[in-house]
Amino acid sequence: MSLIPGLLSAIVFLPLAGAVIVPIAARLAPGAAKWIALAVAAVGLAMTVVLVAGFDVSAAGMQAVTNVSWVEQAGIRYHLGVDGISLAMLALSSLLGLIAVIASWKITERAPAYFAMLLLLQVGMNGVFVALDFVLFYVFWELVLVPMFFLIGMWGGARRDYASVKFFIYTLAGSVFMLIGIIALYLSAGTFDMVELAAKGASGAFGIGFQNWVFLAFFLGFAVKVPVWPLHTWLPDAHVEAPTAASVLLAGILLKMGTYGFIRVSLPMLPQAAAAWAPWISVLAAISIVYGAAVAFAQTDLKKLVAYSSVSHMGFVMLGIFSLTAAGLNGAVAVMFSHGVVTGMLFLIVGIVYDRAHTREIAKIGGLSQAMPVTGGLLAFAAFASLGLPGLSGFVGEFLSLVGSWQSAVIPQWVTIVAAIGVLLAAAYTLWMVLRVVLGKPTETVTGLPDATPREIGMLVPLIALTVIVGVWWSSLLAFVDPAVRALVAVITKAV
Repeated sequence: MSLIPGLLSAIVFLPLAGAVIVPIAARLAPGAAKWIALAVAAVGLAMTVVLVAGFDVSAAGMQAVTNVSWVEQAGIRYHLGVDGISLAMLALSSLLGLIAVIASWKITERAPAYFAMLLLLQVGMNGVFVALDFVLFYVFWELVLVPMFFLIGMWGGARRDYASVKFFIYTLAGSVFMLIGIIALYLSAGTFDMVELAAKGASGAFGIGFQNWVFLAFFLGFAVKVPVWPLHTWLPDAHVEAPTAASVLLAGILLKMGTYGFIRVSLPMLPQAAAAWAPWISVLAAISIVYGAAVAFAQTDLKKLVAYSSVSHMGFVMLGIFSLTAAGLNGAVAVMFSHGVVTGMLFLIVGIVYDRAHTREIAKIGGLSQAMPVTGGLLAFAAFASLGLPGLSGFVGEFLSLVGSWQSAVIPQWVTIVAAIGVLLAAAYTLWMVLRVVLGKPTETVTGLPDATPREIGMLVPLIALTVIVGVWWSSLLAFVDPAVRALVAVITKAV
C-alpha cells in the first residue's frame, strides 16, 4: 500500500482548520463546537491509520516526505516526513487527541474556545513529530505552549494561574536554549534541514568542542520538557490544576516531545557529545526514577501521585536513550508509547472519580471496587500496567531500557542497579494506592456515586486494547521502531 502524497500535511493542519471553524460554527449553532472537534479529531486519527497501514516497516529512512521551498531567501523549507519512531508518536498523538475531545464532552464554560485550544494543541503536537526543518520544528514546538497555557489557566483548578504561568515560564526558558542550539548549527552548517544536519553530524563535520556546547543548549531545552530531575517542579503543579483532557495530552504527548528531541536531534547531530554526556545524564535519569517513585509515596492527592509517577517513568526513557544501544533505544520509545497510553488512562479514570466525588484525596475515595466496581476495576488495571506487570505494555519498555543500560559501554552498571530499584518502588507505591483507593470499605464520599458511563468506558477501550496488544505482542510496536533505531545506533557507533 503506497502512502498518499500530502497526507502528513493533512494530518498536521486539519486541526488548524477545525480550530478556526469551531468558534464561527458555534455562533451559528450553539453546541456545535464539540461535534466539530470530534469530527476533526476522528478524521485525523483515520488518516493516521491510513499512514500506519501504508508504512514500510522494513525501511529505516523517512517516508511520506514533503520537501518544498518555504522561505527561499533563508534556506528554510517546508520539510515533513516520518520514520518508525516519529510514526509511533504521531499515532499516539492522534489517538489521545480524539480521546481528549471525548473526555471533554461535558465542558460548557466557553466551550468553543476550549475545543479550539484542544485542536490548536493538536497542530503543534503533530507538527513536532513530523517536521524535518528546524525552523518548522521550532514553530510547532512553541505553538504547543499557547493552547496548553490557556487550557490550564482558563479551565484549570483553584491554583490555575500559578500553574499555567509556571508551566509557560519553565518551558519557554528551555525553548530559548534550544533556539540558541538551532542557530549555532545553522551558522556552522549553513542549513536548517534536520536530515542534512544529521548526515553532517554522522560524518564528523562538527568538532567535539562545538558539539559539547550545542548539546548542552539542546539538553536544557529538551530536559525541561521531559522533565528530568531537577527541572521537573513545574509538572506536578500543571497536572493537578489542568482539566482532565489537558492532563492526558500533557502526560501523553508533551513530555514525549522532549525525549523525541533527544532522539531526533541530539543523538544523530551531536553523536560524540551524546556519548560524552551520557554517563552524567544516566545519573540524572536514575535519580529521576527513584526520586519520582519515592515522592509518589508521600502524595495524598491521587492526581499528584500519577504526576510524580511520570517523572519516574520518563527517567526510564532517558536511561534507554543514553544507553546508546539498540535495546535501550527501542525500550525508550516503547516506554514513551506505553506511558502515553497508560498514564493517559490513569488521568482519565481520576477525572471520572473527581467528576463525581469532587475530590482527589486518597483518604476520601477508598473502596471504589464496591462503590464503583467498573471504575475501580479499570483503575486497578491501569495501575498494574503502570507498574510494569509482564503481559502489559509497561513492562516492554522498562525491561528493554534496563537491558540496554546494562549492555551500554557508556553507562556505569551501578546506575542500572539504582534504576532497577525504581521498579520495586513503583510496584510499592502503586499497590499502596490500589489498596487504599480500590480495595476496602467504601468511604462516605464515594458511597452511592454512579459508575462510569458507556461514553467514559468507550474512550478507555482503545487504551486498554493497546496496553494488552503491545504487552503481549511486542513487535506490534517494535517492528516499526527497530529499523530507525538500528540506523541511529550505527551512526553513533561510527561517529564515536
